[in-house]
Amino acid sequence: MLGRDFDAFFDRLREETDIATQSDLARELGVGRAAVSLVKKKGTVPPRWVLDLSVRYGLDSTWLETGEGAARPEEASALFSEEYRRIPKVAARLSAGGGSFETEAGVEGYYAFRSEWIEGKGTPTDMVLMEVHGNSMEPELREGDIVLLDQSRRDILAGGIYAVGVEDTVMVKRVEKLPGQVVLHSDNTDYSPIHLRGDELDNVRVLGRVIWVSREYR
Repeated sequence: MLGRDFDAFFDRLREETDIATQSDLARELGVGRAAVSLVKKKGTVPPRWVLDLSVRYGLDSTWLETGEGAARPEEASALFSEEYRRIPKVAARLSAGGGSFETEAGVEGYYAFRSEWIEGKGTPTDMVLMEVHGNSMEPELREGDIVLLDQSRRDILAGGIYAVGVEDTVMVKRVEKLPGQVVLHSDNTDYSPIHLRGDELDNVRVLGRVIWVSREYR
């Protein structure tokens, strides 16, 4: 994903919004002033901040993140070249029955990836982003990480991490397929494996394989 320079990002934000100070930014994001100072010191902006602010203020996320293109989506559409592909970030909702994410009402925003990079990973239209909740996959995946899922990769491969729908719940787990059962493994040893057998398998849907993760420094 594209690099994020805090000072340039903040200058762009001040140009297009009523956010004038770092304290304003902290209030808008619902974080402490110290969190903004830490991000400024590190020099990079968390992806979630870019997404939340672009959605809230109607800004183009690629412009806010990098300065490329136009500030508003309606202006950016003519300038956004084939160099980038936009991938939706979805709420962790399941569709009514198709075994995929609800990618209309569930879309929270978009992240931009370089076309060359993401097309090397698969077909972009098959991909979605979602946020990790909970600590069951630590240290591999942490609370707040954003993972890129390829929904076309549903065949279970040993060691792979998948988004799995079990009834109305979406989980991110290592999945093992055994005769007559599916086992959902957590990397965090505080969590026991989940064994699904018999009729329980009717409610299990593999939604896609995790192929990339973005981590916010804390």
